[in-house]
Parts: sequence; structure tokens; C-alpha cells
Amino acid sequence: MKTINLLGSTGSIGVQTLDVARAHGYKIEALAAFSDVDGIEKQIREFKPRYAALVDENAAKDLKTRVADMDVTVLSGMEGVCFCGAEAKGEITLNSVVGMAGLKPTLDAVNAGKTIALANKETLVAGGHLVTEAAKRNNVSILPVDSEHSAIFQCLLGAPSNKALKRIILTASGGPFFGKTKEELQNVTLQDALKHPSWSMGQKITIDSATMFNKGLELIEAVWLFDVSPDMIDIVVHRESIVHSLIEYDDNSVIAQLGHPDMRLPIQFAITYPERFSSPEKQLDLWEIGNLTFYKPDYENFPCMNICRDAITKGGLYPAAVNCANEEANLLFRQGKISFLQIPELISLASEYTLKKQDFTLQDVFDTDSLMREKVRELAKV
Repeated sequence: MKTINLLGSTGSIGVQTLDVARAHGYKIEALAAFSDVDGIEKQIREFKPRYAALVDENAAKDLKTRVADMDVTVLSGMEGVCFCGAEAKGEITLNSVVGMAGLKPTLDAVNAGKTIALANKETLVAGGHLVTEAAKRNNVSILPVDSEHSAIFQCLLGAPSNKALKRIILTASGGPFFGKTKEELQNVTLQDALKHPSWSMGQKITIDSATMFNKGLELIEAVWLFDVSPDMIDIVVHRESIVHSLIEYDDNSVIAQLGHPDMRLPIQFAITYPERFSSPEKQLDLWEIGNLTFYKPDYENFPCMNICRDAITKGGLYPAAVNCANEEANLLFRQGKISFLQIPELISLASEYTLKKQDFTLQDVFDTDSLMREKVRELAKV
């Protein structure tokens, strides 16, 4: 039975990972989160990890007092999170930390030889070649947790090699604003943007889904996960969220992975791979579903997909730049300081300041993060 270090334990993916652990009796060696003391205390009392960490120093102090009766070492700061991912004895580190903050914990866990179950897109978007080269050096597997990348991974398991692969087709739900014109998007609110039609997720990723930036991130991530060029990846809008993604071979045969929109299945497969266990996802009834529909993406009114495609095509620090600019623009929208349509505008404008450097270090990525956040706020005049 595999053991798990879980980063981002109190978020949506983290909670569903613990559902899987509970169902199959997996041992949790470490838990890490940002500041949710109540949430992580409950998790510690149920799963009895050896280590726990909170990024927020004051929250960590509070947690240490609350669980003084437990045999758990409480750590704090990003150093504590990295320790939980890399030094705790779990065989698998599942990283569901939100945003750029997930990059260093992933790299540390890779360098410690942990198998990575990756739910943090930004790890590969911002640090693609750094992470993949480290994984090769340390003979570490990176297993996708995102439903789309898990679907592609599952479809590719039947392939003799990637040489016959012609195309990857990423499916997108289209988010809450599918079919909307630019005029209709002019005055949408945060609450409008948070009404996702298929998935229950945190606010940041739900807004990314509304702008379709999330699909752009997945395109970049797929380039690194599956070692393909950006022009081998297409996007199709699929409102039902039943077909999670597809692959096409040179003979034009297309293979898809289907299932209900339940993140516990891709989470579980990343943990149990190469085995399959019974799952909490209900059985797929095609008669009940009735119809599956597919549409071309609206690149004009949702330009974030092409912003990301252009960034990975340029390479270097551009993917990191658009990711970091988006994180800041997304935050400003959630704070009510900019409009929905300003998000792609600010990403495009800020990314023009990217340092043109193909070979980069982890520090270059962090410097780009700081620069992009500064430029977005400067351009937004906030």
C-alpha cells in the first residue's frame, strides 16, 4: 500500500485525495496547506501524519498548540511545505498547491526521488525544462492528476510508442461564459465567473476556466508531460465534460477517455498506477447522457488560449511570464479592481517585458514572477 505526502491538503483536490485515501486505506505521511487551521487539524486527527505544515507562520503556531496531544511535527513557511513534499517518507508526493507556489515543492520532491502526482499546472508551465530534466536525472515519474492530462495519459497507455501519435485533443467545458460575445462579457461579475457548469473548484482555477486561460495552461503542460510540439495539440469545447480528452494516431484513429466529471478518478489513478481499483465515481450510463456535443473554441472572445500557445511556441521564460501575469490579473479581478476583459489585456501587455532568455534558472523564474506581478499592477494602475 503506497504512502502519500499531500501538499495543498485543504483545497478541493486535497480534500478529494483524502476521500481516495480514506476509501482505500492509504497512509498519509505529511499534510501541508496555506493557512486553514481548522481544516488541517481535522485532517491530522483523522489521518495521523508524521508531519504537517502551514505556510502562514501564525496559523502554524496556532496549529502546533491545537495538536500538541498528537504525535505530529508541525512546520511552517514554504520551507515546511517543501520538507513535507521531499523529506517526509511518503513514496508519492501529490502536489495540489495553487499557483507558482507549487514549483519549488515539486522540484524538491523530484530531487528527493519521490514519484510526483501533479495537480499543480504551474509547476510545468513556469518551470517546464527544469522539472522534466530533474525528473530524468532522478528517474522520477510525473503522473498527471488533471482530468484532461490523466485522460491523455490513459489513452497513451495502449500505444506502442509516441511516434505514431498525430494529435492530442484537449477538451474544454467552455466555462460559464460559453457563447458570450465581447459586449456581453464587458460587465460580468465575480459571482457570474464562479458559476462553472461542470466542476467544483477553488476560485482562482474557476476564474481561469472562465477566461479559458486554464485551457492554455493545460496546453503548455501537455507539451512537457507528453513531449510534443504545441502544434500537435488542439482544443475542442465539450460542454458535457464526459469526454476528458482524446488522442489521434497517424492512421486517423481517435481514442478517448470518458467518465463523469469527478476528480477522484484521476486522483486515484495517479496514486494507484499502474493498477486500477474500484472508484467512487458512478458508472457511466450513455443512455442517460444521450448526447455528446463538440464546438470550436472562440479564440476571438477568449484570447487567453492563444496567449498561452504563443508563449510555449516562443519558449524560454514566456510561459512563466504569462502564467505569473495571469495570477496577478486573476487576483485583481477577484478583488474587484479590474474588469473580466482586462485579464487577457494585462497578460499580453505585461508579457512584452519578459526577459528573452531560452536557458533559465529557478531564480530567473522567480524574478519573472516578481516582474510580471509588478507590471500587471502598474498597467492596471492599482
